[in-house]
Amino acid sequence: MSSIGVSEFRPLLDQSVGYGVVVGVGFFFAALMLVLTALQAKFSKFSPTSSEEFSSASRSVKPGLVCCGIVSAWTWSATLLQSSTAAYTFGVSGPWWYGVGGTIQLAFFAMVAAKVKMNANGAHTFLEIAKIRFGTGVHLLFTFYAFLCILVVCGSLLLGGAATVNALTGMNVIAACFLLPIGIAVYVIFGGLRATFMCDWAHTIILFIIIYLFQGHVYGTSPDTGSIGALYDLLVQAGVDNPVDGNQGGSYLTMKSNQGMVFGAATILSGFAGVFCDQGYWQRAIASAPESTTKAYMLGGLSWFAVPWAFASCLGLAARALQNNPKFPTYPNPLSAEQTSAGLAAPAAAAVVMGKGGAIAILLVVFMAVTSAISAELIGVSSLFSYDIYRTYFRPNATSAEIVRVSHYFICLWAVWAGAWATILNAATIDLGWLFYVQGVVLSPAVIPIALTVTWSKLSRAAVFSGSIVGAILGMLAWMIGCWKIYGEINVANLAEPYSAVCSGLTGLLFSGLITVFVSLAKPANYDFADTRAIAVYEDVEGDGSISDKSVDDNIKPDKNPYDEKQSAVVAEARPVGAAPHQPRLAASREELKRVFKRAAWYSLALTLIVAIIVPLPMFFSHYIFSKAFYKFWVACTIIWVGMSGVFCIILPIWESRKEIQLISVGVLSLMLRRKSQAGDV
Repeated sequence: MSSIGVSEFRPLLDQSVGYGVVVGVGFFFAALMLVLTALQAKFSKFSPTSSEEFSSASRSVKPGLVCCGIVSAWTWSATLLQSSTAAYTFGVSGPWWYGVGGTIQLAFFAMVAAKVKMNANGAHTFLEIAKIRFGTGVHLLFTFYAFLCILVVCGSLLLGGAATVNALTGMNVIAACFLLPIGIAVYVIFGGLRATFMCDWAHTIILFIIIYLFQGHVYGTSPDTGSIGALYDLLVQAGVDNPVDGNQGGSYLTMKSNQGMVFGAATILSGFAGVFCDQGYWQRAIASAPESTTKAYMLGGLSWFAVPWAFASCLGLAARALQNNPKFPTYPNPLSAEQTSAGLAAPAAAAVVMGKGGAIAILLVVFMAVTSAISAELIGVSSLFSYDIYRTYFRPNATSAEIVRVSHYFICLWAVWAGAWATILNAATIDLGWLFYVQGVVLSPAVIPIALTVTWSKLSRAAVFSGSIVGAILGMLAWMIGCWKIYGEINVANLAEPYSAVCSGLTGLLFSGLITVFVSLAKPANYDFADTRAIAVYEDVEGDGSISDKSVDDNIKPDKNPYDEKQSAVVAEARPVGAAPHQPRLAASREELKRVFKRAAWYSLALTLIVAIIVPLPMFFSHYIFSKAFYKFWVACTIIWVGMSGVFCIILPIWESRKEIQLISVGVLSLMLRRKSQAGDV
């Protein structure tokens, strides 16, 4: 087979299928979520007309649903497509390192989530915490990074999704960029954060079913792969026909992959930036019940790891093994560099093993990934706009109803702007792969200052500024110099090469962290978090002007009197006129949350050691190439892990919410019987 020519990726489906999925399935889910939201508002105590319910789901979401939401929100189109590209390019190491690059961040964020509940349980955004602790300057600095993160994430999601829809159906890329967010915006506007959790659960069911479907075909029923052993033989031959530079023996069946290791480093940096700078993850920590926040992030990290590892190990490696197959969409040539960077390895494999059915399955799973992640970004960006811009700088005394109304406006605005932004990137020939690598470059200098804002009492304002700004400058210099020294020329393509990205992201992250810590230790702040703990929850007041019982907690005792001069200024700034300050219910004591934080720290350390060091490094340094028996064991591990992840994400939320489901079911049944009885009387 020639490895020089370039063939067009032949669409397997009609354009009508693309429009049908993007528009039809999108609005089907929107209608479904609207019905569920209406039932929730009628038969439960939660109503999305309240700002607290709209933006933070009344801080009552159980760990199973939060786990599902984390998996869904962190399963971008890049999670499925870029991980498969890594498998296609580097072999078995690619999916593993992609999983590592997204899992350890969630594990570390479990510690931050515990500190959020301990030190700022009434907060709505991480920017609100920064504003209370450090003032306007740091608030504006973190606001810049927060919106930059959302821009990068939305660009990645929409470009990856649009490229896949275009490749499989021929649907216009620009039309896909604009239409993808529209149906999502509808149910986010009407249902708020809780609706995104419910939609995440529905999307996650489809995600896991399709992963199981592809595993069954690739490893079992497809005559093109035959079996796990036959796939192994095809991969061995692929290593002979198209050896990987830097892999042991050029094989795709080894963790000894120099390029794979660098990809892993770039993925870890990109993952830290994508979690700690993204309001969506802070919002889920805020929305979860205090006593179960850390548990949810632990389960979420473990469950999410299986998605890229299992999906890419299946389809990404199958794409490499089957590129000599006449059914391959670019046969007789492999995927071009542009097609690979656009994330088309998984669609190519799916087209071979399942034909049009595989193309439809990929279309659905990528659509689910894009919509669930975009919904998290929309509710996150609406909170940033409404709480951190509108209420902070334009209308400090905004009521709950005003906040909800403004959130609706900003969701509509951002849905349109996201489509326009993706179109601009597409016109500039920026694709999914470019954004994936550059994400860590532009955001890593803010990771440590943001994380320490809610966790470290010694952090000072000067340290935040110096760490973020100097780290960003040094990161940019390392980016340019590294690109020039390694690739000989600074251009758009070379700046997104893995080595360039690692030079910049690692420099920005490490120097930002070192500067932040050293400056803080030189002149520590010794902050007691009393102000952030006094951030009020702004629930609607009753007709007599009293606070609703469900949002008052008589058990909370702030470390300082909330009515002293300093504290009253904090509360007054964030409280609607006529409402008394109050804090959310904290079911777990602060001593218990301290113990939870310590458990999360040990869990994070253990998970990081296992997935980043104990498992991959011995195989890397031993230069081991998988035997057929070990490859079968490796595949079996992916199947078992993704099976357990499906239990956590699909079954656990149903079990935890069984009482609520029963309540709503009884309410709907009673309503139907009442209407039937009334109709009979007439």
